[in-house]
Amino acid sequence: MTIVGYLEEHYGLVILLFGLFIISISDTHLDRSVIRRIIASNFLLFVYSITCYLEEYLGDQNYYSPLRPFLSAVNYSLIVFTLVHIIMIIYPKHPFIFWIPAFINTFLCFISIETGIVFTISKDNHFQRGTLGYLTYFITVVYLVYFIGKTFHSRNIRHIEDYSLPLFMSINSLICIMMPLCFDSMTRHWFNVTISIDIVFYYIYLLQQYTKRDSLTNLLNRQSYYSDADKYNTTLTAIVAMDMNGLKDINDRNGHTAGDIALKTIADCFLRASNANQRVYRIGGDEYVILCNSTTEDEVKDLINRIKDDLKNTTYSCAIGYAMKQEDSTLDSLYHTADKMMYEEKKKYYQQSGKDRRKR
Repeated sequence: MTIVGYLEEHYGLVILLFGLFIISISDTHLDRSVIRRIIASNFLLFVYSITCYLEEYLGDQNYYSPLRPFLSAVNYSLIVFTLVHIIMIIYPKHPFIFWIPAFINTFLCFISIETGIVFTISKDNHFQRGTLGYLTYFITVVYLVYFIGKTFHSRNIRHIEDYSLPLFMSINSLICIMMPLCFDSMTRHWFNVTISIDIVFYYIYLLQQYTKRDSLTNLLNRQSYYSDADKYNTTLTAIVAMDMNGLKDINDRNGHTAGDIALKTIADCFLRASNANQRVYRIGGDEYVILCNSTTEDEVKDLINRIKDDLKNTTYSCAIGYAMKQEDSTLDSLYHTADKMMYEEKKKYYQQSGKDRRKR
C-alpha cells in the first residue's frame, strides 16, 4: 500500500482530474458557480479513488481491519454524493428534499458498520451484503432517473442536440455503476473513470453552448442562426422576424440594466411560445428571429398570436413579421420579406402610440 501502488492503478484518473482542474481554474467564460461545482466533483472523485484503493488493499489481506468497514461506508456515500454534484453542475437549483436520499444512504451505510444492515465485514475479512445491500445502487438509479426526467422536461432543452449528451451521460453512468454487480471481475474504478470522462464531456458541451448562445438571453446567437439556416435548409418553411418597440427609450429613461431586463423578458416570451420545430435566435440588439421547420402558415400565425398574448402580460411590445418559404427563396430574401412586414407593423405602432419613431 504505497503512493506508487495507487498511481499504478489510478494514474490515468489522476491526470484526467488534474488536467480538468487546471482548465477549470483558468476558465474565463463559464459561471464561477459552475466551475466550483466541477472542482468539488473532481475532489470527491479523487477522494473516492483513494478510499477505494485503501479498501481494496485491506480486502486482499488475510486479516480483519476495523478500518475496512469504515472505508466501505465512505465509498458507498461518495458514489451517491458524487453523482448528486454532477447533477448540480447541470441543474444547480433543487429543493432540500433533493438531498434527502443521499443523506439517508450515508446514515444507513455508517450505522451498518455496527448493524450490518447494508454490508458487513466478517472476522475472516469477507465482504457480505446485508438486508439493504443494494441500497446505494437503488438510490443512484433514482437520481439518474430524476436527472433524465428533468432533462426532458427542461424548457431550454427541446432539440436532440440539447439532450443527447445529458442522456448519454446518464446511460453511461448507469452502466458503469451496474457492471460490477453483473461481473465480479470488474472493479469500482469504472465509476471513477466514467464519471471523470462525463465531466470532461459536459465541460466541452458547456463551452460549445457558450459559442452558440447569446449570453444575455440564452437564446441561440447570430452565428447559430446562419449555421442552422444552412443545416435545416430542406425543412425550413418560414421565418419570423421580431423587433422590440421602444428599447432606446427604456435605456435612456431607466438605464441599460432595465433595457437588458426587457430584452431577457421578451426573449422568454418567444421561447415559451415556440415549439420543438421553431428555433429562436437573438441576432442583434433588439432583433430576434425564429426559424420555423416543417411549419404551416396557420401554425406560424398561431405562433405569432401566442407571442402577442404572452407579451400582454408584460410592459413591453414587439413588431412582428413573417415570410413563408417559396421555391426560389433564399435566406436573405425570406428575412427581407419578414423584416419588411415587421417594419410596417412597427410603423403603425409608432403612429398609433404617438411616440418618437427615432426612439426605437
